[in-house]
Amino acid sequence: MTENQQTPIRLSVSEAGRLFGVDQTTIRRAIKEQKLRYVVVQNRYKITFESLVQWSQQHLTVKNKTNNRGIGQFVEQWKIKTKKYSPNPAIIKTNPMAQKITPKTNTPNQPAQ
Repeated sequence: MTENQQTPIRLSVSEAGRLFGVDQTTIRRAIKEQKLRYVVVQNRYKITFESLVQWSQQHLTVKNKTNNRGIGQFVEQWKIKTKKYSPNPAIIKTNPMAQKITPKTNTPNQPAQ
């Protein structure tokens, strides 16, 4: 594996169901319909977290269940309340690294820089 590649996070069917607030049969149905990427390890499905997130955001019912019964119900508790660790909105707006960088293109009459 190269430096740029990361080991994907994989979840079992039951872990995915609990995390996204849906029943295991919903996860298995999505696997059967080939909407999720997975590998089989010791006769068990291991679903990639990335494909679960993409799938959940494409289906309104699953998205709502994730927000109400799954991991989304804890988002309010995770908001950082101390100023020491909260980013200053003014810094984010004025930070040149946070701004979108547009690539330079060469025109036919100008030499490359």
